[in-house]
Amino acid sequence: MTTTWTDFAAGAPETAAVFLRRLEATGMALLATIRRDGSPRISPLEPDVSSGRLWLGSMPNSTKSKDLRRDPRCCLHSATEDKEVKDGDAKLWGRAIEVVDLADRQAFVASVKERTGNDLDAMPGGFDLFWLDVTGASAVQLGADGQHLRITAWEAGGEERVIERR
Repeated sequence: MTTTWTDFAAGAPETAAVFLRRLEATGMALLATIRRDGSPRISPLEPDVSSGRLWLGSMPNSTKSKDLRRDPRCCLHSATEDKEVKDGDAKLWGRAIEVVDLADRQAFVASVKERTGNDLDAMPGGFDLFWLDVTGASAVQLGADGQHLRITAWEAGGEERVIERR
């Protein structure tokens, strides 16, 4: 069974909200993939949340695309701006599923164009496209008092848990 963004956000609303807040603030995230030799690789990208999925796009045949085709396990980390984590921080992990269906790709292109004005069809050489089957996630943010950490954690099929660190 796969877990779309919609499924994830329903099961882990606080963690999803932290991720979205960070994505809206920076437009960026860091994607950790597994290289051919088993060592980690981290790459920046601009994920997109639309049509109930978390989309991961890249230049055609990029090293991150090759990594994901070879081993779809990955982790997506929101872009952290400060060491105090005032705006929160989130990590999502799971499996990248390549989008090869033409209708799905066209729907994604139309959605991006409608929301941003960017025409992905005009990109020379095209693009690779995946969506994240979310299997787990966690987020850290300051508690309401600003003096402690509020940590949320979630695994597919489970409930979002909250841990307070004082």
